Amino acid sequence: MAEFQIRRDDFTQHRVVDAASTETSSELVDGAIRVKIERFAFTANNITYAVTGDRLGYWQFFPPGGDDTDGWGMMPVWGFAEVAESKAGDVPVGDRLFGYFPPANYLDMTPTRVAAQRIIDGAAHRARLPPAYNSYSRVNAEPGYDRDMDDMRMLLWPLHITSFCLWDALQDKGWYGAKQVVIVSASSKTSIGLAYALDDDAAAPPAIAVTSRRNLDFVKKLTLYEQSVTYETLDKIDAAIPTVVVDMSGNREVLGRLHARLGDNMKRCINVGLTHWDGNKTGDGLNAERSEIFFAPSHIQQRLQDWGPDGFARKTSSFMFQTAAKSRSWLQLRKIDGLNGLAEVYDDICAGRIAADQGLIIEL
Repeated sequence: MAEFQIRRDDFTQHRVVDAASTETSSELVDGAIRVKIERFAFTANNITYAVTGDRLGYWQFFPPGGDDTDGWGMMPVWGFAEVAESKAGDVPVGDRLFGYFPPANYLDMTPTRVAAQRIIDGAAHRARLPPAYNSYSRVNAEPGYDRDMDDMRMLLWPLHITSFCLWDALQDKGWYGAKQVVIVSASSKTSIGLAYALDDDAAAPPAIAVTSRRNLDFVKKLTLYEQSVTYETLDKIDAAIPTVVVDMSGNREVLGRLHARLGDNMKRCINVGLTHWDGNKTGDGLNAERSEIFFAPSHIQQRLQDWGPDGFARKTSSFMFQTAAKSRSWLQLRKIDGLNGLAEVYDDICAGRIAADQGLIIEL
């Protein structure tokens, strides 16, 4: 078994490890399954998992294997896997799963609460982690399942489910009284998903994009934002309008300047991602009292209670289908060969050198 591991204290350091002695050579226990991971997507969202790994518990999902694991970890990814071995009678060999996996060839799981279209991984070390991440779709049983959509699904679903939840949370709060929604790091796929939702909602305030000079033309061509500015031209944003800021960047220096410019008209700042993880150490002017961290799994759990699993699935599936269809016009899938191929492009991912219109698919 091969694993892509990174240093927990410096995730720019990485390695591909042969951890066969801890996984594929071991005997499955009763009730367990071993899945072969087929492919997974890799985006800036995975970097966020690494940056917040200790704070939010992401390192706990998939402990690293092999020798000398002290200080190393595996950031989670979203992808597809096939059941290669099974000692769980209700989950047969050949079943295919979509969900949260390590960047590795294999994973041992303990299926619990097995339903026709879903299982929960009940592994003991995952028991206290967010339930949304422990749930796996049994795709072969899904009505209308289309395998040709696998790449788009694993690339966009974990991002656009956050987009949907952000839109839902904002409209639930009456947009905090804002008349515009400023989206920082507007070229990110999660930002674009939110912009889709705002664009489709006649009651939503217009979206304003903040992006890099390199991505400005791309953002404008999406025609989703009423105005697009760069990090250097924040002064072009109308500070006289009540504003909600949704930040996907984690760049505290940019946020500090933006908060200072908006002043009392900065009604709320929703901090979501860390696409600019290396710029999050300073930030004079930040309004901490009006800022909050948005954690999508918590919102999902609340809506599952409010709407029920079927209601939640209907609302989100409709949104996902629409956004995937819209994204086909600009999103270019880039296939990467295996974990060693991921290692070759990983430095570019950390440095933000992957084009905004590319989606990386790691094929194992």
